[in-house]
Amino acid sequence: MNVPVFELERTLEHRGRSVRWTSLGNGPAVVLCHGTPWSSVVWRRVAAELATTHTVHLWDMPGYGRSDMSDGDVSLRAQGELLAALVDSWGLDRPHVVAHDFGGAVALRAHLLHDVAFASLALIDVVALRPWGSPFFTLVHEQADVFARLPPNLHEALVAEYISGASSPGLEPDVLEALVEPWTSTEGQAAFYRQIAQADEAFTDEIEPRYGELTIPTAVIWGTDDTWIPVDRAHRLAEMIPGAELHLIDGAGHLIMEDRPDELASIVAEWVRRQP
Repeated sequence: MNVPVFELERTLEHRGRSVRWTSLGNGPAVVLCHGTPWSSVVWRRVAAELATTHTVHLWDMPGYGRSDMSDGDVSLRAQGELLAALVDSWGLDRPHVVAHDFGGAVALRAHLLHDVAFASLALIDVVALRPWGSPFFTLVHEQADVFARLPPNLHEALVAEYISGASSPGLEPDVLEALVEPWTSTEGQAAFYRQIAQADEAFTDEIEPRYGELTIPTAVIWGTDDTWIPVDRAHRLAEMIPGAELHLIDGAGHLIMEDRPDELASIVAEWVRRQP
């Protein structure tokens, strides 16, 4: 694997599970929240840009990347509670939060349900509005036990094909390898289907009516070619959040940080730097 990544050398024990994290840079705090089926690896370019002016906190959700992949609760409910615990353990006062995919729902739940104060929020191609989940995601959700028993070679091919579909221009082979690799072990295979099985729109239904209550500066950033969560959701979400800014990136799919990394890093860095 030739993709450079930040080492998550620190560990937080939370409810019997190990959460891997790190921080880099110096300045006001920024927390980056990845989605599914990703990890903090996808933030490597954005994190490097932000770390020139801010202290950036990177973490892998339990069930993902380099955090604990053992059996357990990896639902949006659990991840939102964990983000609240992480912000508290880091001693952060009103961090800026940047979130992608499931990470958007995690951040919104932490703020709206667990009263975690944010200085600002950037929502990038996020899971936030019903309906969500591709036809493949729905099929696996309904038959997770069957898919979990696939032979390893078929499982790896399926995950690679699934992840490839998140990019509009296509992923470089080393990037695809880096994104697939965490799911290829025996534990990783079980974890991949577990997190899909525990996905439930009830966790966004619970907070969707409250988006109009958001008073923090919020940016909605979306790839115009996102086939996983189409760009019409960006317009809907921006209209629901008072004062939200909308940024669209042409030619980017759902995995916007791989499709248009420099443009996304520039937008996010400029957004965070001009917030109080």
